[in-house]
Amino acid sequence: MKVTLLSHTPEVEKTISLAAKLCYSDSNIDELEDRVRGISYEDFLGKILKMGHLSVLEHANFTFGIEGISRAASHQLVRHRLASYSQQSQRYVDARKRSAEYVTPDTIKTSEEAGTKYEALVSKIYGFYEEMVSLGIPKEDARFILPNAASTKIIVTMNARELLHFFKVRCCERAQWEIREMAILMLKAVKHTAPSIFKGGGPACVEGPCSEGEMTCGHPKEIRKKFQEL
Repeated sequence: MKVTLLSHTPEVEKTISLAAKLCYSDSNIDELEDRVRGISYEDFLGKILKMGHLSVLEHANFTFGIEGISRAASHQLVRHRLASYSQQSQRYVDARKRSAEYVTPDTIKTSEEAGTKYEALVSKIYGFYEEMVSLGIPKEDARFILPNAASTKIIVTMNARELLHFFKVRCCERAQWEIREMAILMLKAVKHTAPSIFKGGGPACVEGPCSEGEMTCGHPKEIRKKFQEL
């Protein structure tokens, strides 16, 4: 799996600070630059986040290139509707050239019997796909046989507010392992770019109580430490 932060709103923390200052100031737009010059973004945005004034975070966008995840993971990802997605098409891209690109969960890898059968079955599926295409079956129909394990590539754009929500849900230990790994890599990338905004990024227990109720992992202290050191 590879996650790359392709682009983001220039001067992220300044842009969000300008938006927040505007809400509480009688300054005109030209004067706002002076109002944020020299301020501590960490202190100012910390107060804004604590107040729950999260709409200003929507002015900052982040675009990621993600590859090497399974279709099972991408199906979960696109459920986050406040985002934009462009995904590699199985309709147009010939899977014969990508027959070795699929994801194998560690639980299957570490089981000799299951691992052997898994690899054999996936190989058989791609072999049948290749046979169908060779027989003149359109790729858009041959793809019906491809597994959830099939590797995919996707470009994703989210604003900062949606990212914080995404991290709260998908960095949690209760999230499926693959999308959790992806979310943590995304969080690492944006923490470097906008530390004042994503300082508390991660599952709900990083800055508050666990959101999972009886389904809690039971290790909030360890999880907090993990994300504080991320």
